[in-house]
Amino acid sequence: MTREERLHMLERGPIGRTLYLLSYPAVLGLLSGALYNIVDTLFIGLLEDTAAVGASAVVFPIFLLISTIGLGFGIGAASAVSRMLGAKRQEDAQQVASTAFMLSLVSGILLSIFGVIFIDPILIFFGATETILEPARQYGVLIIGGSVFRVVNMCMNNIIRSEGAASYSGRALILGSVLNIALDPVFMFLMGMGIRGAGVATIAAQAIATAYLLRFFFTRRGVITLNPRHINLKFWIIAEVFRIGVPTFFRQSLTSVSMALLFQASRPFGDAAIAGVGVVTRMMALIFMVNFGIGQGLQPLAGYNYGAGQFDRVKRSFRYSAAAATVYSSAVALLFYLLAPQIIFLFSRDPEVIEIGSTYLRIMSFTLWFLGFQIIASYLFQALGKGRETMLIATSRQGLFFIPLVFTLPGLFGLTGIYFVQPAADFLSTVVTAVLVLVHRRKVSREEARHGQVVKGDAAHVSAK
Repeated sequence: MTREERLHMLERGPIGRTLYLLSYPAVLGLLSGALYNIVDTLFIGLLEDTAAVGASAVVFPIFLLISTIGLGFGIGAASAVSRMLGAKRQEDAQQVASTAFMLSLVSGILLSIFGVIFIDPILIFFGATETILEPARQYGVLIIGGSVFRVVNMCMNNIIRSEGAASYSGRALILGSVLNIALDPVFMFLMGMGIRGAGVATIAAQAIATAYLLRFFFTRRGVITLNPRHINLKFWIIAEVFRIGVPTFFRQSLTSVSMALLFQASRPFGDAAIAGVGVVTRMMALIFMVNFGIGQGLQPLAGYNYGAGQFDRVKRSFRYSAAAATVYSSAVALLFYLLAPQIIFLFSRDPEVIEIGSTYLRIMSFTLWFLGFQIIASYLFQALGKGRETMLIATSRQGLFFIPLVFTLPGLFGLTGIYFVQPAADFLSTVVTAVLVLVHRRKVSREEARHGQVVKGDAAHVSAK
């Protein structure tokens, strides 16, 4: 699809088909990433070491936090780029994209250096026990040391998607995940590196994916190019990136922090509790990544049409996306409830890990079905550049509600309290999201009415001439 065809699709294409074309590459790409994390845990589980499974669980939220930094720059830039392209401000879009990429590159380099120097305190903060610390160090020093690749990947991926090039973006995600899955057994078992080999496989795959993403810009396949002469550190450009990027960063970083707090709360119950909770958090990626993919399909479509003043297309896009996400989340929640013990057994043969993990997975399944709506609403506000609403949704689930609950429920109810922290936070944050959507719906209706009056006034003025 040419650049002109992609922009025409955003502006005029049928809503259902356009959402499908924008979403399915992102869904496949992100789902492949979720499957990589699951397969990674499966390979580590073959080491038949509960401490190794616990180590991968501890490092996982750190990996998410690394992704969050790139995601913050990428989604912040993508929201602005989509709206600017819709408003025919291509030069401004070029400056925002190039500046965001430069900031992500510098941040990734600094994160790699800082993370390697302070690896032990970081791992302990994220819940590593004495027995877990050594394998977590072997794995984590590689994951954190290669942060720069993950950060710039997430930034470039979202910028590419912002102009409707979802298929290229999705292929990059799939490439990184498939390579990671293929390289895991090579480094872990054939080369005898154990859990350290899983880290080497991750870094190698991320480096190759980085080269593939850079190819999109260097070969001028899209409207947006990354060029040093477009870098501009003026306040309005930084503000455009940070207005949506900061809430995105808070939302994703709070996810990592909440996992760390949950692992900290699980420590008194032993390595099996950390391993069981960790397996379930990775399974949750099957829910989140598909819904993130649907949301990423919505974002350029809603942002472009909002910038172009086509409010009806924005509303219809949201309805389609929310319905698809809810149906998917409900189906997976039912599957998790019915097959919980069998699912956990795939990752660990330890009876205690299976019991804790399956109980937690079944309790989580009761609130998973409405997470799709919450995620899609968050992407809608990102697309429209609504920083306050995005920030409130971002901080409510894993911050405003989760943090008080994780410090309260385990102390009152022990391990049972740990099971109910996340479901309770999910329910409360969905209520907040629903209220925000209803309020904003009225605002958009008023904005649509004002826009219609302006258009009619302009038409009448032209007729009079």
